[in-house]
Amino acid sequence: MAVEQRLLLGCDRCTRVSEAFSSHGVVYLWFPLGHTMGKVVSALNEQGIPCDVDRGAGYIGVNLDQSSPELLVRSIEPTLTSREMQDSRALHMPNGGEPKLADVGRTLALGEFIELSRADLLRGILLEERLTSHFQPIVSVANPAEIYAHEALLRGVDTDGTLISPGVLFQQARDGGLLFQLDLAARRSAILNAVKHDIASRLFVNFSPAAIYDPVYCLRTTVSAVREGNLDRDRVVFEVIESDKTDDPEHLVSILEHYRAAGFRVALDDVGAGYGSLNMLHRLRPDYMKLDMDLIRNVDSDSYKSMIAGKLLEMANELRVTSVVEGVETQGELDWARQHGADYAQGYFFARPAPEPRTSLE
Repeated sequence: MAVEQRLLLGCDRCTRVSEAFSSHGVVYLWFPLGHTMGKVVSALNEQGIPCDVDRGAGYIGVNLDQSSPELLVRSIEPTLTSREMQDSRALHMPNGGEPKLADVGRTLALGEFIELSRADLLRGILLEERLTSHFQPIVSVANPAEIYAHEALLRGVDTDGTLISPGVLFQQARDGGLLFQLDLAARRSAILNAVKHDIASRLFVNFSPAAIYDPVYCLRTTVSAVREGNLDRDRVVFEVIESDKTDDPEHLVSILEHYRAAGFRVALDDVGAGYGSLNMLHRLRPDYMKLDMDLIRNVDSDSYKSMIAGKLLEMANELRVTSVVEGVETQGELDWARQHGADYAQGYFFARPAPEPRTSLE
C-alpha cells in the first residue's frame, strides 16, 4: 500500500477535519459607532469586497459567495482597534437571509468570529492538503560543508500560492481545536517530502506532545509511513516542540519511549529558552539537545549568553548527548560553537529552509 494511503489510517481524532463553517452564506456585522462602520465600509471598498450597508439597522452584510472569509478578515482586522473589535458583533447566516430576533443569541464578538474564521482557513488548508515541507540543513561544526541532517519545517500554502509560516498555522490550530489534525499532517508532510526528495541524511521531524493522546495509537500512522517510505529509523529524529510541551511529564516520557522502542531517535528542542527543558532533561534523556536560537544569537559577544550556552554544551558532552546549536547567523557564532565543543549547527549562516533539500554546501 502506498505511503499516502497508509497515512490516512489511524486515529479518527487526528485525521477527521470538519468542513469550514463560514464558506458560504452571509456575514452580518454590527458596530458600536457609525465611525467604526465607516472605516470598515471603506476598507471593504478598497479590497473590492461588495457589501450591503443598512445604516438604519446599523449593520453591514457581506455575501461569502462573492468574497472569501480570508479576504474579509484581512480587510477588517487592521482597520479596527482592539476595543472596536471587542464591541463589534458578527453573525454568520450560512443559508443567507436576513437575521431575525431568534438569531441574536448566535452573535459573536467580532474578534471571536475572526478567530473562528482563521480556524476555517486552516480547515481549508488541511482538507485541500495545501501543506508542504521545507528543509534546512544541520551541519558539522568541525566541517560546515558536511551536511549531517535536515530538519523538515512545515509550510502552509495559501490559495494564491503564498507560504504560511508554521507559527501562524499552529496558533490557528490551537485557537480552533485543530492541533491534533495539523500535527499529524505536519509529520505526514515531512515524511512524504523526505521520501519524494530521497533524503539520504538524517531527518529531524517536529511533533507536539500536546497533540497525542496515546502514543501507540496516535503515532502508528507516522511509524507506518516511515516503514512504507523505506526510511532508516535510526536516521529519523523526532523533535519535541518546546511551545507545546505537555504538562504531564509521564505522558511525554511514554511518547519518547514509544519512538525509541520503534527504533527512532529523539531530540529536545529550544534548550536554554526556559526552565522547562532543563527540568525535563534528566527525565527524557534525549539523544540530541538543541540549544535555543535566542541563546546563540550574539553568543560570541555576550558574556552572559556565552556562560550559559557554554555550560549547556559542557553538560551535553559529559552526558554524551549530541548537541546542535540553532540560529547560527555569523562566523563569530560558528567559531564560538566550535571552541565550546558543539557537535552540529543550524542557521541562516549555512542555508535557509528551502523546498529542495541541499545535497552540498560547497
